[in-house]
Amino acid sequence: MTLLDGKALAAQLKDELRLEVDAIKQRGGKIPHLAAVLVGTNSASEAYVGSKVKACEQVGFKSSLFKLPVETTQVELLALLEQLNNNADIDGYIVQLPLPKHIDENHILLAVAPEKDVDGFHPVNFGKMAQGLPCYLPATPYGMLQLLDRYGIATSGKHAVVIGRSNIVGTPMSILLSRKDKNCTVTLTHSRTVDLAAEVRRADIIVAAIGIPKFVTSEMVKPGAVVL
Repeated sequence: MTLLDGKALAAQLKDELRLEVDAIKQRGGKIPHLAAVLVGTNSASEAYVGSKVKACEQVGFKSSLFKLPVETTQVELLALLEQLNNNADIDGYIVQLPLPKHIDENHILLAVAPEKDVDGFHPVNFGKMAQGLPCYLPATPYGMLQLLDRYGIATSGKHAVVIGRSNIVGTPMSILLSRKDKNCTVTLTHSRTVDLAAEVRRADIIVAAIGIPKFVTSEMVKPGAVVL
């Protein structure tokens, strides 16, 4: 069995990015600037955003964190996003989810300028992804593609089963694996799939994007299958 070590690969990618940023500095170019918007005090969100800020520091990016109180209104948040959209120094930004219940997440995500939507959530980027056009890709699916590529795992002609159909991980991963550069035959499964275990046992590549630890058991994985 070979472990696909995401932490080791992340460290390698950071080293590569740091070299690219150093080269930009040496030629006097613009240093990439990433911003994050955090509304409220969700501890998991704070930790996640904090790790992104730290990652920016490690590779040499500029970063800005906009922390807003939980009582921030939707109008106030939209006003901030307009400022970020129009700020030429900020190359991209994320709005950390989940947002407080009184704010419409879809309305907010649609307000992010597609060219600064580094999470790849805007319908413009999602549509470009589906058509194989250059765009920002959702981070988790893109990370899984990096694992497959960097570990030299063959995908062409393989049967991939994706468990979970969220717009953040499952659905985009199913699209990305089916594109011509990966050439997988993809089955997208979910809570209404009949005999899900049998579907998973057919897979050469399994993507568990369901958010439930240990949902995929050894009995569901055929010999030689790759599990993400």
